[in-house]
Order: sequence, then structure tokens, then C-alpha cells
Amino acid sequence: MNVWDAIASAERILPGHAATEGEEDPRWQAMISIADFIQNDPDAIWPFIVRWGSSTDEDLRAAVATVLLEHLLQHHFNHFFPLVEEAVQSNALLAETYSLCSKFGESKEEANAERFERLRRACRKRKSQS
Repeated sequence: MNVWDAIASAERILPGHAATEGEEDPRWQAMISIADFIQNDPDAIWPFIVRWGSSTDEDLRAAVATVLLEHLLQHHFNHFFPLVEEAVQSNALLAETYSLCSKFGESKEEANAERFERLRRACRKRKSQS
């Protein structure tokens, strides 16, 4: 399986519905399959993150945030953070998705962490004002 196979497999089941509590969620499993390619194929994954991180489904956005977006920034912060900053300015749902992310790897480096937190505060403030 390559990144394109993983994305195509996910696209076939999305948006779908959250699994009932206690059951394995195929949507989350699809995200995990895509996440395996974050280090080597991040450019292929970014459009998928934008698309499904903009979903009206909160659980799906949580999966995108915690399985894909935060790990994309973990490994490729300098390349993708400016794209994230730009995307969340015009996309309230993607801003909500971003606000669910935690810092790992490159996102935890001092200068990056400050930028990460500043954007997260702005996203959360925007949500509280709407």
C-alpha cells in the first residue's frame, strides 16, 4: 500500500459515521493508515487534511487533528505551518480542527511552540466569538 492507496481507501468510507462506543471506528483506522506516510509523503496528505479537517462532523475533525495534522506538524513544521496559518484564516471548521492539535516533535521547539500556541489561541478565540 502507498499513500495514494491509503487516501483512496479512506475516501471510499468518508464521511461515514462515528462507530458506536466501544467499537473500532473504520474512519479512525483509515486516518491511521494514512498517517503511516506522513514522514515521507506529506504533500500528498495535506489536501486530504484540508478537505476532511473542514468536515461538519466533529468526530471526523478530531481524527484529522489528532491522527494527521498534529503529526504532520510534528515532522514538517516549517513547511506546513505557514499553510495551516493561511488555511485557518478563511476556514472556521479547519480552525476548530487545528485547535484540537497537540504539540509533538518540531512543534515543541521553542520558536515553533510559540507560533503554534499563538495560532491555537486565535482559533479558539474565533470559535468563542461565533
